[in-house]
Parts: sequence; structure tokens; C-alpha cells
Amino acid sequence: MSNALLARYAECIFWLARYVERAENLARILDVNETFSRDSRGNQNWLSIIQLNADEKNFFEKHETASAASVLRFYIIDADNPTSITSAIKSARENARSLRPLISTEMWVQLNVFHNRLQAIQPAELDSGNLARLFAEIKQSCQTHTGITEGTLYRDQASYFYQMGRYIERADQTTRLLDIKYHLLLPKPTDVGSPVDVSQWNALLRSAAGYHAFRRIHSSRLTPVGVVEFLLLNASFPRSVSLCVQEVSMTLNDVKARYYLRGGSGAAESLDELRTFLRAVKVGEILRHGLHEFLDLVQRQLNDVTSLLATDFFGHTALTQSQTQA
Repeated sequence: MSNALLARYAECIFWLARYVERAENLARILDVNETFSRDSRGNQNWLSIIQLNADEKNFFEKHETASAASVLRFYIIDADNPTSITSAIKSARENARSLRPLISTEMWVQLNVFHNRLQAIQPAELDSGNLARLFAEIKQSCQTHTGITEGTLYRDQASYFYQMGRYIERADQTTRLLDIKYHLLLPKPTDVGSPVDVSQWNALLRSAAGYHAFRRIHSSRLTPVGVVEFLLLNASFPRSVSLCVQEVSMTLNDVKARYYLRGGSGAAESLDELRTFLRAVKVGEILRHGLHEFLDLVQRQLNDVTSLLATDFFGHTALTQSQTQA
């Protein structure tokens, strides 16, 4: 396999993983925001989702206000929005097409079925009473893809780049899920750490598939501080930022060592720095200095890692498939 061919395949499978993970996590973010909008606190903030994805310009070219209906359409079925769930799976499918020599028929067929299902979403499915069912279906399809990939993808260089893409995206999206909570319920820095409705933090954990895991280590009490610490710093929860950064770091070091790859040193150093920081920092320190500011710092560092990987392994300095989110 030539270096040019390896670079093309490495980039395609890296972004295939990211797009599927992004679709699942966007479904989770929309789901939790829709849940928050129905609870006792009321005042949903759909604009925060647009801001977190840096989509203000694109959104307001089409819509006057950030209502529940307009934001949900924009992020679920709008084919002209490159950050929508429909667009993410379309991009995943396009990458999979380029990877046909490397991926299984099962992977290819499942992505095609998923893509076609999203194209066929009916307007009535975006009604409030049907959204939970739709989000559950989207999440299940993404998880099915992950399971098929785990069971069928050959363990060569491509599998390492798939894992790095998946965990970088997962870490990034976990920070965004927490940031939604911050924007909705703790809008002022002085409010960080104040008492909030337990049912909402409960919903947040469930949206991150972390409720039962959290209860295993916090059986008696659910607190905002405990949830933030769990989703950011827990070393055993599969969606925590700490574990995801560790997985990316270990995977990059493994692929460099196993295949004698000279590139990736800059990304490895950046990941090691972030990994060390996450091991040392305490949740109280994070909240004192501002949760949003901490999450923004992590997101920027993950973007830097992606850019460094693109430079060393994909043959370019700019992200050609997808601009990293702000």
C-alpha cells in the first residue's frame, strides 16, 4: 500500500468514525435540550445549540428565530446544513464508499440503510410526542454501526485511525453536552455550583448513557459537582473526556510504534499534555475558574490535535472534510 493511498484511507476512516459519533451525540444533545424544555424550569434555550456549533450565520440565513421547531429541523433533516444529523451520516457514507476495499459488506449495508432511513424522515416525526422515539432510533443505528465495525473491521492501520477519530469526537461532544447544561441552567459565573433541579441532571446523565454507571459509584446522592466530575474526569466511564483522551493517546502511540510511523509526534505531545492536565485537575478548581472556560479550552486542544494529525498523516494542513467546531 503506497503512502498516498494510506493517507487517503486514513483520513476517510478517521472521518467516518467522527461523523457517526457526531450524529449520535448531536441526537443526544437535542434530546436532552428537548427534555429540559419540558421540565419545571421551563425556559429552553435553543439558541445555545446553534452557538455551540458555531452555526449562527447559516441558521439565521434560513430562520428568523431559534425556536424548537426550527432548530430541530435544522439539526436533524436539513441537508443543506453540514452539521445536521442527515448530513453527518451522508458524509460517513461517502467516506465508507471510498473505503470499500477495507470495510466489510455489513458495515457498508448498515450505513446505507441508516442513510436512507434519515432521508425518509417525515415532518410528523419531528413533533414533540415523536421525538424521543426518533432520537432513540438514531442513537441505536449509530451504536449498531459501532458494533458491526468492532466485529468486522480488520485490525491494521485503518482500525487505529478509526479509533482515534471516534474518541476525539466523543470527547469533544461530551464537553458540548455539558456546555448545554451550563448555558441553560448556570448562565452566570457566580451561579456555578448552585443547587439545581436533580431531575435535569438525571436527564443529562441518561443522555450521555451514564446514569447507571454514575449510580454505581454515587449510589446515594446526585449532585451537579458529581455529574461534572464524572463526565469530565472519571477514568472508567467510556464517554468521559479523560478516558477518551487516554484512548486517543494510547492508540496514537501504538500505531506509531507498531508501524514505525515517523509522524504524529506533535499530536502525541499535545495529547500527553492534555492527559496529564486532566489527571491532575480537580473538579472544584474547574468550577471555581468557570466550567464553560474549561470546556472551551479542552475543545480547542482537541481541534489542535486533529490539525496535527491531518498535517502528519493526511497530507494537508487544513481540515478538508469538516471544519472543527468552535
